[in-house]
Amino acid sequence: MTASSASPSAGRRAQKFDSLEQAAYLQLWRTYDRLRAIEDELFGRYDLSAQQYNTLRLLRAAQPGTLTTSSLGARLISRAPDMTRLLDKLEERGLVRRERKPENRRVVEVGITPAGTALLDALADQVRDCHDRQLGHLSDKKLRELIAALDEARRPHEDPAQVWPLS
Repeated sequence: MTASSASPSAGRRAQKFDSLEQAAYLQLWRTYDRLRAIEDELFGRYDLSAQQYNTLRLLRAAQPGTLTTSSLGARLISRAPDMTRLLDKLEERGLVRRERKPENRRVVEVGITPAGTALLDALADQVRDCHDRQLGHLSDKKLRELIAALDEARRPHEDPAQVWPLS
C-alpha cells in the first residue's frame, strides 16, 4: 500500500495528538511536571509542600493582618481540597496561628507566626535559585510572552470575582 492509498484511520493513529488543543494541554502538563520536580526537591528538604509554602507566602503578604480561610483558599495558586488539614500541619509546626473572632465564631482567621516568617526568610534565596533553574534559560521577552499567553488561556476559566493573581 502506498502512502497515498493509506486509510484515513491509519493517518489518525500516526498523529501524536487528537487536536492542537490537546497537544498544547499535554505540553503544559508535561512542563508543569518537569518544573514541579525541581520545586518538590527544594521544599522536600524542609518537609514542606509547594501548597504550604504558597500559604505561608500569602499570609506574610497579609501581615500584620490575617486572612480568613476562605480568602486564603481563593488566593492559592491551586485549589486546596482540604484547607483544614493543610493549616493543621502548618499550625502543628508553629508556622501559622488560627483564631475565631468572638463576633462570628464560624469565621477562622489565619496569620503567620514569627517561625513561619523565619522559614520564608531562610527559603528566599533558594526559591529564587529554584525559579532560575526552572525558567532562567528564557529571556525576559520570552517570559513576558509566556505569562501573557498563560493568562489568556486561563482567563475564561477564572471566577470573574476572583481573577488571579489577587491583590
